[in-house]
Amino acid sequence: MVYFSDKSPTILMEQNIVTDLLLPLALAVVMLGMGLNLVPADFKRIFRNPKPISIGLLNQLLLLPLMAFLLLLLFSLKFELAVGVMLLAACPGGPTSNLCTHLAKGDIALSVSLTAITTVVSMFTIPLIVNFSILHFMPEGEAVTLPLAGTIIKLLIIAIIPIVLGMVIRNFALSWARMADRPVKFMSAVFLVVIIGGAIVKEREHLVEYFILAGPVTLSLNIMTLLVGYLTSRIFSLNSRQRITVSIESGIQNGTLAITIAASMLQSTAMTIPPAIYSLLMFFSAGVVIALAIRKKEMITQAAA
Repeated sequence: MVYFSDKSPTILMEQNIVTDLLLPLALAVVMLGMGLNLVPADFKRIFRNPKPISIGLLNQLLLLPLMAFLLLLLFSLKFELAVGVMLLAACPGGPTSNLCTHLAKGDIALSVSLTAITTVVSMFTIPLIVNFSILHFMPEGEAVTLPLAGTIIKLLIIAIIPIVLGMVIRNFALSWARMADRPVKFMSAVFLVVIIGGAIVKEREHLVEYFILAGPVTLSLNIMTLLVGYLTSRIFSLNSRQRITVSIESGIQNGTLAITIAASMLQSTAMTIPPAIYSLLMFFSAGVVIALAIRKKEMITQAAA
């Protein structure tokens, strides 16, 4: 793509350093932290107990993008924001979903497995969903579509390889992996705050407008995915811990990945706004889910006593 700008070369160089180097590096650290908590059995679990994994994948890979698209038909958004919402919906769950599942007393093994599997599958589904969204929502969108092969290679480098590296470290240096786990998680949290903050500062002049436009859509999407994740799990008779897990995995997305793709590959700051807003809102909704799950567990324990 060719971009025309009246900004100085220094500013453009700084933006290139952030989008082309710092953002992918930050994402790589986040994914390395995920890998430090993975073992090969997490991928094998889909064959041993396929039902909960399959329901989680159905929610993540099919229902989530479908709900996002239907919401965008109801809400009138600028095309960059609409593509940003679809990009977010195409992304897998992130390490945050594993932490939320742990706090909510869910099935951590299922959570980690879903996050790992959807991260791998999303390498192929993200460019397909995003390109469809660009062509549908953006005028002359074919000029900025994500190349399938190039996107897969980039996601492989900044997402999958760090996960594999983390798994290798865990396998051959377990004590070091355990020691590094906390600092890496801390760095991941810092990177997330910085990335979201950077997106907000960059678009500060339009932030209120964007929040008014994208806030209702992202909040609706977040609440709907949490509820649909729980309801589909209940329909297919998963146990309570699995229902909580599928709900959280459906509603907690990897906003860092979405922001990185929007800023680094699509070169659009506006597209980073929906993932940034969603990343803020999902912590509040996740807090409600965690509180309800803990309360329900306490009531069950008291009734059993």
